[in-house]
Amino acid sequence: MTITAHDTIVFERCFVAPLPMLYKAFMDPVARCRWGAPSPTAVIIYDQEDFRVGGRDLSRCGSKDDPRFHVEATYLDIVPESRIVYSEAVTEGGKRLSAALHTIEMKSTDGQSSLRITVQIAAFDGAAMADGVRHGFRAALDNLTRELAG
Repeated sequence: MTITAHDTIVFERCFVAPLPMLYKAFMDPVARCRWGAPSPTAVIIYDQEDFRVGGRDLSRCGSKDDPRFHVEATYLDIVPESRIVYSEAVTEGGKRLSAALHTIEMKSTDGQSSLRITVQIAAFDGAAMADGVRHGFRAALDNLTRELAG
């Protein structure tokens, strides 16, 4: 039996973009599909999206030819242009890989937007899942930087 790996991962970025534009990039599933996939060979497909407190998103992600990871996110708290908190469970082939709490905080400072994402993860397959979250979010935030720059 694999020991559950627990980790807290924090990402921080500043963007030369207005706060409403940053917030919209998170609330719009079409935008999330554009910038959220960590590489040109990866894809995110939303099967259901409901961006509201108590709402649930169901998506698949992975390589474009095999989006085998299923993600269920439930929104726990949303304060427009300030905070988004959601729980997330990731499965593959019916096997639960991880459960996490994501806290997204954003604010405007001197005409720029700052972003802080905290992911508290319990990975059921060891540390590899947390490492994947680190890599995936870094790449996705690089994509978001380009998207907001226009």
